[in-house]
Amino acid sequence: MARRRIEPGPGPESVWDYPRPPALRPVDNHVRVETGDGVLVAETSHAVQVLETSHPPGWYLPKDCIADGRLRRSDARSTVCEWKGRATYWDLVRPDGTVVPQVGWSYEDPTPGFAAIAGHVTFYPERVGRCLVNGEPVEPQPGDFYGGWITPDVVGPFKGSPGTMFW
Repeated sequence: MARRRIEPGPGPESVWDYPRPPALRPVDNHVRVETGDGVLVAETSHAVQVLETSHPPGWYLPKDCIADGRLRRSDARSTVCEWKGRATYWDLVRPDGTVVPQVGWSYEDPTPGFAAIAGHVTFYPERVGRCLVNGEPVEPQPGDFYGGWITPDVVGPFKGSPGTMFW
């Protein structure tokens, strides 16, 4: 797949203008995370975006906005980000008690440059059910590893699709 920058029109940002290493940006957008059948998982207006070249933003939500009992720490997976540190993964506990594995992750002890996302969790939109920003559903980043949220505010192309591994 050829990497060809899409020039943004008025309003949207190009993910190719985001830095590497990534930057953090606090945002006051209304963010809601819910199961596919509409059960609230988290809701806030105090998220932090992680902006990294070629990726749609990751949206990190404070843990205190997560509905009680909805997340449970998962020990099934561990990864390390070269910038943020070791990731902790989280399972979703549905109201009927069923568990959806690894719907999100956090950095419990991030590297010093990413201390602002300590105590925050981000979600894979396609795993948790549905993520909304200002009432609009987000599109998941392509692939099954990265968890960026594609909104009308960003243009790509986005890393994650087949052939983009070494971008």
